[in-house]
Formats: sequence, C-alpha cells, structure tokens
Amino acid sequence: MSKFEQLKARSDHLREPLATELENDKPFFTDGAVQILKFHGSYQQDNRDHRQKGHEKDWQMMLRLRSPAGLIPVPLYLAMDDLADRLGNGSLRVTTRQAFQMHGIAKADLREVIGTIVRAMGSTLAACGDINRNVMAPAAPFEKGGYPAARRLADAIADLLSPQAAEGSYLDLWVDGDHRYRFQPEAAVKRARERQRQGALFSGDATEPLYGGTYLPRKFKVAVTVPGDNSVDLLTQDIGLVVFCDPAGRLRGCNVYVGGGMGRTHNKEDTFARTADPLGHVAAEHILDLVQAIAALQRDHGDRELRRHARMKYLIHDRGIAWFKQELIRYFPHPIKALRPEPKTKLHDYLGWHRQSSGLWFVGLPLLCGRLEGAVKQGLRQLVETYQLDVRLTPNQDLLLCNIGTSQRTTVRNALAALGFVAPEAPARLARHALACPALPTCGLAITEAERILPSVLDRLDGLLRRLDIDQPVLVRMTGCPNGCARPYMAEIGLVGSGVDQYQLWLGGTPNLSRLATPYLEKMPLEHLETTLEPLLRDWKSNPGGGRAASFGDFVGQLGPERVRALLPAC
Repeated sequence: MSKFEQLKARSDHLREPLATELENDKPFFTDGAVQILKFHGSYQQDNRDHRQKGHEKDWQMMLRLRSPAGLIPVPLYLAMDDLADRLGNGSLRVTTRQAFQMHGIAKADLREVIGTIVRAMGSTLAACGDINRNVMAPAAPFEKGGYPAARRLADAIADLLSPQAAEGSYLDLWVDGDHRYRFQPEAAVKRARERQRQGALFSGDATEPLYGGTYLPRKFKVAVTVPGDNSVDLLTQDIGLVVFCDPAGRLRGCNVYVGGGMGRTHNKEDTFARTADPLGHVAAEHILDLVQAIAALQRDHGDRELRRHARMKYLIHDRGIAWFKQELIRYFPHPIKALRPEPKTKLHDYLGWHRQSSGLWFVGLPLLCGRLEGAVKQGLRQLVETYQLDVRLTPNQDLLLCNIGTSQRTTVRNALAALGFVAPEAPARLARHALACPALPTCGLAITEAERILPSVLDRLDGLLRRLDIDQPVLVRMTGCPNGCARPYMAEIGLVGSGVDQYQLWLGGTPNLSRLATPYLEKMPLEHLETTLEPLLRDWKSNPGGGRAASFGDFVGQLGPERVRALLPAC
C-alpha cells in the first residue's frame, strides 16, 4: 500500500494522529493529522495574502458541512452564521456540492466549532476525505412529481454510506463521545447496512463493514435527480441516479450512471475529466444495495498505489463498462435493465419565487460564487430567525429561503429588496450560472485566482458580447487549478488556472451540462481573454448554419477542433 493507505490503516478508524495533535498548543497540524482531518470535514490552509518571510504562516482551518440535498435547518443555519462571525472570517460560502463552507478557523477553536455544529443538527463527517462526500439532489422543496423522492433518496444514501466506526471516532473527538448524535437511518437503510456484512460487500472489518480500515481509494460522489432536471451536474458524479416515480410520487426505480469525475493534473495525461457511462435501470427495492455494491467494488478494485489514478472513473476507463457490469454481479445479484427514456435535461436554478406547496412559497436568491457576508448575511439571518425559514443550498452556489407563508410574502419580498435582491429571478445573464472555486488566498492547491476575479471576468465577457450584439448567455466556469471543484470542464467557456494570471481555455460544453468541453489553449494570459475569444464569437454570430439560434457550446462542437483552433489567434 502507498504511504497514505498505510496512514489510514494505522489511524484507528480515523482517530490518530489527529486526536493526539488536538491536545497540543501548536497552531497547525502535521501532515498525518492533516490527512485524517479531511475525513472529519476540514482542510488545513494558510492565508497566502498574509505570508511574510521569516514569519509563521497564518494557519487556519476550512470546514465543510455534510448536508444531503443542501438542506440547512433553522438551528443549523443560525449556528453557522454565529460561528462564522465569532470564530471564522465572517463569511459563509455555498459550495458546488450544496454545503456550507466556513473559512478562517483557528486550530484551537476547531473543537468548539464542530461541536456546536453537531449539537445544532449538523455534521461535517465525511464532507472531505477518501469516502462518500455530500449527496446532491435538486434543492427545490417542491412537493410534486419526483422531487420529494429524490430528496428522500439522497438522505438515505448519505446515511447508507456514512462510516460506522469512524462516526464513533468523530463523536469522541468533537462532542466528548456523546453518541446520542449518531445518525438515525430509516428502517430500509438499517436493513441495507446489515447486508454490508454479507458476501463480497463485507470489507472484513466488523466495525467498519462497508469501508474497512482503509476506507476508499479516493473521494466518492453521488447525486440524485428527477428526469429533465440537471441542476446536480449528473454526469460528473461517481454515481448519478435519475428517479422514476408513479403518479402518487412513490419511487419505482432509477436510471443509473457511473464513472464521472472532474479532477485532473496539469501535464499528466493519465489524468483527465470524464463524464459518466450509463449503467442501466434498477428497481426501487434494489437501489440502496446497488449503491453500496458500487462503493464496495471501487473499494476493492480502485488504485491504492497511485492516488491521482484512484478515482472510479479511471477504473471504468481502464477496464471498460462491460467489465464493470460483469464484476458488479459479485456484489449485486439483482437485475439491471435497459435505461428508461428521459426528457432532454436542463440546468434548473430555481431563482425567484415559486410555490412550494399549498400556502407555502420559496424564493431562490443568486449568490455569485456562493459567498455570503456583510449586510446580506446579516439580513438573511434576520429573515431566517424571524420567520423560521429553512435554507436549501443549490449546486449552482445559490440559496433558497423555504417555507414562506402566503401572508409573509410581501414582508419577505420587501426585506430582500432592501438587501439588493430586487429581482432575484433575473440576475446578470453571465452571472446566473457562472461558478468559481475559492482559489487564492486560502486554497493550498490554487495556482492563480478564481473567485476574487470572476466578477471582473464576467463583466469583460459581457462587454464583449454586447459590443458584438450577442444577446444569448454563455455558461462560464473558472478554477484556480485543474482539480475542477467548480466543474469547469462542463462549461461552454472553462478557465482553468495554469500559471499566474494564466488559464487553460476549455470550450464546447453545453448549457444543460451534457457534454465535456475540449481544451484548446494551455496558457492563455487573462489579459488576452477578449482578443482570444472575439473571432470565435463573431463566427458564432454570423454563422448561417446556427448562429445565435444555437448555444455557443453547440456551435463550437459543430465547428470541430480544427476550425476552432484556426479562429483562436493565440494558437
């Protein structure tokens, strides 16, 4: 096993050396504890803006929640808001996996922060690390169609794939061993978890039956959605599930996709972004067994020697989907049928006002880059506290205020207008679906900027589109490194940090996130953004075979790589 695998094996189910180092007075963790800390939902970082030669780094912890389908109940929201002000950097950030992320926590305060979150109905367990991450589902609290079933399934999978022995370690470290805060799975999940001790599903570790003492080779991501709704970026997941329900909303089965993933490394051609393959359709009564079977297959066959090659997407790429299906029979003895037909998907964002159910409404608020701070943060806290409004976070880094009574709509609407949300249903066209990762100054992997400069990049692109008299939006995503946290490889224009103020240029994704983009430039100076894209955008406008009637991404796909490269002057 690799050094990292040995560390996990020796950790006593993700306890050491973290538990020991929590008791010392140093402002940072050493590398082994840092790696185990990730499983508890936290990354150690330093603020690069504060680095000074000869001085200690400005060590701080980033903490991420586990919040299936993006639900943040009122007590948890209020706790997070308070913690961010008292023990963080004053802001919260909505992630692209529908969770809150908190920055700027001192090591000495980490136990208080996590303990407060657990006591307020939350958790950070397995929000990071080589384990199943936060389970995504459409955030909209609709009580119609398949939406309730999708949310329930996301909750069930989150509990199904939560570690068992490590949950004990987590509670021992952060809430003095108070096991009243253990997850409480529903009956069907409990029965499925019992089956983890049988046959090929069993890891051999009775206390951690699915994962074993070394957990998974790398992170593992699951998303659930309804037919036609691709708010969750379904094809970028290790497992993507599309629920099919009867007219009463009861789950009847799922279309299943496997092997997606965005992370890659510059100049390492054996790493790449990949969209998921269709696996087939599985009946509702077997979905939980299928999910844990796929996780167990990856546990046993994923690469544990080379971490950059350890995601399930590489396993399927190397051995093929036919091999994967055949091997899966060892873990899952139930039928997998042909996919059921699905409608064309759309990237739904739920911005603006929507009827939630009889007498209740929700409103979607756009948050560029998901950053919540200052007067907006204060105002939203007051609304949540006054009207007891649950919050739901979207994969597009936006925020939904839920359970608003009909009699409260006018008051809430006026309060939101005072905070700047005059027309939440109509944000700036490029900002609506744009994403960026935090990047500098806190992310240790960042090569260059993303979140801090995305607004200016969008303004520049919008100015270019207006000058060319193009009124269609373009989906833009930006990251400070190739890890792909903002899923730039699915964008119509993807900017991926490759040097200081330099970016790889990816083109040709689609507005509904159904096709992988193609890399065209390795190091485009950001100052050349307009001059690089203008010839291609002009051709899009004037092309008689599609022009502005087709999306920019589709137009790039129709042109083909040779013609696109001919139109990019930097080539």
